[in-house]
Amino acid sequence: MDFKDYYAALQVEPEASAEEIKRSYRKLARKYHPDVSKEPDAEERFKDVAEAYKALKDPEKRAAYDAVAQRHRRGEHFEPPPGWDSGFEFRGRGAGNGAARPEFHADDVSDFFASLFGRAQRGAHAERSDFGDGFEGVQGGGADRHAKITIDLADLYRGAKRTVTLQVPRADAQGRVTLHERHLEIDIPRGVRPGQHLRLAGQGDPGTGQGVAGDLYLELELRPHPTFRVDGRDVYVELPVAPWEAALGAQVTAPTPEGPVLLTVPPGSTPGRSLRLKGRGVPGSPAGDLYARLALALPMADSEPSKEAYAALARAFPDFAPRSAMEA
Repeated sequence: MDFKDYYAALQVEPEASAEEIKRSYRKLARKYHPDVSKEPDAEERFKDVAEAYKALKDPEKRAAYDAVAQRHRRGEHFEPPPGWDSGFEFRGRGAGNGAARPEFHADDVSDFFASLFGRAQRGAHAERSDFGDGFEGVQGGGADRHAKITIDLADLYRGAKRTVTLQVPRADAQGRVTLHERHLEIDIPRGVRPGQHLRLAGQGDPGTGQGVAGDLYLELELRPHPTFRVDGRDVYVELPVAPWEAALGAQVTAPTPEGPVLLTVPPGSTPGRSLRLKGRGVPGSPAGDLYARLALALPMADSEPSKEAYAALARAFPDFAPRSAMEA
C-alpha cells in the first residue's frame, strides 16, 4: 500500500494547530462534497480529506501518525514497521476490545489508516472511539487507557519484572501534540501469551469528583526470536539434521527456550517431519508443546574425499528420482 500524507490532503503544514486543521477540513469538505461538487474526483477527494481529518484531529492518533511520517514520503510503498506502535499510550475501551488502539468501521477507512489504527465492525458504537467519547465510566469515572509493550520469549517461560516507558500524547492549547514519557514498574507473569492484556488498576485517566480512575491495559507483543516461533502456547523450531541422521536415525541435541535437550530422530525421517516435545512449549494449564521440524543439512563437496562420497551415494541409488513428483 502507499503511504498517505494526511497533512497534504488537508493542505496544512505538519506544524498546524488543531484549529487550522479543523478550518481547512471544513473548507475542503464543502469543496469536495459529492452532493455539491462538480469536480470529477470529488467523492474520492472527499474520502481522503475525511480520513485525514479523522487521523489528525485526535492528539493520540496524530502523535502516532507523526512518528511514522518522519520516515516516509507520500506515495512510497508502506508497511508498518514491526512493533512501531509499542510504547504509545492511547485511550480505549478495555481489554475486551482486543486491540491497543482505537478502531473504526471497516468501510470507513483505507487500508493505510487501518494498518496504523486498526479497524473492526463493532456496530453503531464504533464511531464513539474517535475522541474516546463514551469510554469514561459512570459517575465521573476516568477513561481506560491502552498501550502495547514488547516482551521476549524468555518472559513467557520465566516471567519478569520490567520498567516500561510509555509515550503519552498531549495537546497544548493550540492543539499541537507533544509526547511525554511515563515510567511504570510491571510484573509479567510466567505463562502469558502474545496478545494478552495486563490490567493495571487505577493507572488510566483520573476520575472527576469522587469518580475512580480508569485502568491501563498493556497488550503484550512478542519480539521476534531468531530461532523459535510461537503460535498460542506451542513453539516451533527448525532442526537441521545430516542425511545419515535422517536416514539411519540418531540422537541429536535440539534447542529449546529452556536449554538444549537430547532428541531422538527416528530412522527414515524426511525433511519437514515434525517431532513433538510434549510440554516444552509456553507454560500454562496445560503447557504448550514444542515442535522440531527437521531440515536436511548437506555437507559441502569441497574436497576429493567428499566428492567421492557423493559419487558413491549416487552409485548406491541409481534409480532415485528426486523430481518424480514434478513430472506429468
